[in-house]
Amino acid sequence: MSVYPQLATGVMSQFPIVKQRRPRTVMNAAADGRSIKLADPGGATVGWQLQYANLSDTELAALQQFFTAMEGSLNSFTFLDPVANLLAWSEDLTNAVWQAAPFLTLSGGVADPLGGSNAWRLANSGEGAQTLTQTLNAPASYTYCFSVYAFSSQPVTIQLQLGSNSAQAALDSRWGRFQIAGTRDAAASSVEFGIELPAGVTVTVFGPQVEAQPAPSAYKTGTTGGVYANARFRDDAFTLTSTDVNHHSATVNIFHANSL
Repeated sequence: MSVYPQLATGVMSQFPIVKQRRPRTVMNAAADGRSIKLADPGGATVGWQLQYANLSDTELAALQQFFTAMEGSLNSFTFLDPVANLLAWSEDLTNAVWQAAPFLTLSGGVADPLGGSNAWRLANSGEGAQTLTQTLNAPASYTYCFSVYAFSSQPVTIQLQLGSNSAQAALDSRWGRFQIAGTRDAAASSVEFGIELPAGVTVTVFGPQVEAQPAPSAYKTGTTGGVYANARFRDDAFTLTSTDVNHHSATVNIFHANSL
């Protein structure tokens, strides 16, 4: 798996970041002057402009080596969107992308901490711990942060999972945002994120989010997810500016087309 590199700080990029989505509509012009329009999801594209400043020699070398390995725009790679929730369907926990243990009951339409009704009530009716997880086809050696809002009417401690790592989250009757950050086995090609509920408890959760960085940003709804498996460099030249010793700047353009 060829994956766009993280910086030494554990982030994918620096600010500012420009992201553009370009949908495509197919139009058929009839002989009588009428036109028929139809959305063409296969022709949609998304692009990012990443601007770097004060890169170290090591960070710059990693970007240059990766650009050379991809032969500019020729070869595709996996890109983790730095401004997206990497999880898919973060507000539909019954979607097929989520794996729920058999004794875990999920009920939607619950009031969430942002003023909507997109939270979920999770009830464990089993005699052992039950999990709700989602697996991303992303490099396990990268730094990730998994965060989620949660509360319980009774004090309870749940587990947050990031691969084989876990962290305890002590819930009370007020909404709180809990997180776990770190890496997993460098040899793995996927990472599992989720929560584990002890037997017999009920908790309310909202906004599960995964980002390729050490700490969470503001919550963003995830639908299709933020892992792009066939991204490419838009340019065939890597341009950089050295501003001082061990200080470099560069602009990188990346795009993803559904049809490629």
